[in-house]
Amino acid sequence: MGRYSGRVELDAPLRLDRYVAERLALLTRSQLKVRLESARVDGKAAKPSALLSGGELLELAWKDGEERAFLPEDIPLDVVFENGSVLVVDKRQGMVTHPAAGNWTGTLANALLGRLVRDGSPVPPRAGIVHRLDKDTSGLIVAAKDEKALEFLAAQFRERTARKDYLAVVQGRLPAPEGLVENRLGRDPRDRKRFAVVAPADGSAGKLAITKWKVLSERRVGSETFTLVALRLRTGRTHQLRVHLRQLGCPILGDPVYGRASARFPAATLMLHARRLRLSFAPGEEPRTLVSPLPGRFVEVLAALGFTFPPESRWEGEADI
Repeated sequence: MGRYSGRVELDAPLRLDRYVAERLALLTRSQLKVRLESARVDGKAAKPSALLSGGELLELAWKDGEERAFLPEDIPLDVVFENGSVLVVDKRQGMVTHPAAGNWTGTLANALLGRLVRDGSPVPPRAGIVHRLDKDTSGLIVAAKDEKALEFLAAQFRERTARKDYLAVVQGRLPAPEGLVENRLGRDPRDRKRFAVVAPADGSAGKLAITKWKVLSERRVGSETFTLVALRLRTGRTHQLRVHLRQLGCPILGDPVYGRASARFPAATLMLHARRLRLSFAPGEEPRTLVSPLPGRFVEVLAALGFTFPPESRWEGEADI
């Protein structure tokens, strides 16, 4: 049985489950749902949704999990930026971000832990990973080397000042040159491994999800239309971009969960790439923008579609979404 007791340290109100997951890093919110035995605030029983304001005495008890501790591994990483407290990795497609059942080794977390241990650095919670990318999504992901940097970076994602832009090749023609999708996502009641739109933006079910999109180019091949689209996450829900594009009638090419078969590219893998990341890497520093080059699968598909590659493979308007 795990236990915790301590005073809540907050500058602004925050839900109990988010405080435990994001500030204390004791358990994830998903783990809390399964393993939390009791939560008390100033001696009174509290739900995970209880709002904390700071100064309260928080007492927790939770069941021990069956999860295994993950180990450091010497796995090469494509590091595109690094300083004394932060590093940004260009994650390859197929690499799992966090260890879990069926993927205890070979993950980004294993690789980062190995790098930290090798350098003699302290190990922050979750190997310092601030956000996540799906296994089949490639591109930029940021990690912290210490807890202070982890909190500084995480705050930018919570407050939505960090900017994450993606490129995707989708099947079909989008309904307008650009647009915004805003609704609420939750587990698909028909398949708990999938996510779906469960309510409008002003509803109460699920979690608010906001995606901005902009068409960069379009090609028709036989009976199929393919669109290169720039995407900006305003929120970061699981499978958000994949669900939103499916909702628009244009699933991402190669998506094994939300997509459809393509006659032109029957062997395509998920054509979603975390292209640009903009945030501040230290207090007092101006935000900077990092750009990931197009991965090989994008180059091959776009070339097959006859796209003309501009200088440095950046499309007009891509950064202006």
